[in-house]
Amino acid sequence: MDTPNKFLVVTPHPDDAEIGCGGTIARWIIEGSQGVLLVCTNGDKGSSDPDMTSEKLAGIRAKEQANASKLLGLNEVIYFKYPDGELDESSEFRERIVKNIRKYQPEVVLCTDPIRQSFYIHRDHRVTGQVVLDAVYPYSRDRLYYPHHEEEGILTHKVKDVLFWGSENPNEVIDITQYIDIKIDALKQHASQLSNMSSVDGWIKSSACRSAAENKYEYGESFRRITFRP
Repeated sequence: MDTPNKFLVVTPHPDDAEIGCGGTIARWIIEGSQGVLLVCTNGDKGSSDPDMTSEKLAGIRAKEQANASKLLGLNEVIYFKYPDGELDESSEFRERIVKNIRKYQPEVVLCTDPIRQSFYIHRDHRVTGQVVLDAVYPYSRDRLYYPHHEEEGILTHKVKDVLFWGSENPNEVIDITQYIDIKIDALKQHASQLSNMSSVDGWIKSSACRSAAENKYEYGESFRRITFRP
């Protein structure tokens, strides 16, 4: 697909976006696109350290995400700060996503695929993907959903495409061969989540090779693409 002028990434936890679409983010921004990241949870549960607390971990992960986002070149990072594992398909959560879609007017929204059948995925991933899809269509499009946005000067918006990463049925692959090192460096900023830093390069490159297997380039990121009518 063509590089969009604007895109929005919605990630359930700090580090999910770097794993799922870090190369695409880097590529699009280098090619002139403007990208905004919404981080839904504070990631305050992802540690087996007996001395770690949720408050301390949330602070660590916010700093890691800020460093990773700077490497990727994202224009803005917005933290919702929901506790890890506590996302719900609520009107309040959906409204926050709708408001940012309307505010930033992205052509493309990227997020986790809510549907996996071969193995169980984190609840936050499922909830985020479904809420994002609903937020894109029809909520962001139709002005009578959350009409107070219009009173604030934030108008409706029609997203062209949603790209779901982590899909079992991808239909879109983006060439990230020139951007694989940026993806890896960004992921390595999330040191609190990486038990073996030395294995990251091999793991990411192997996954990217599999995504690009049917193409002429070396590394890719695969997505399930949904295109909406104009």
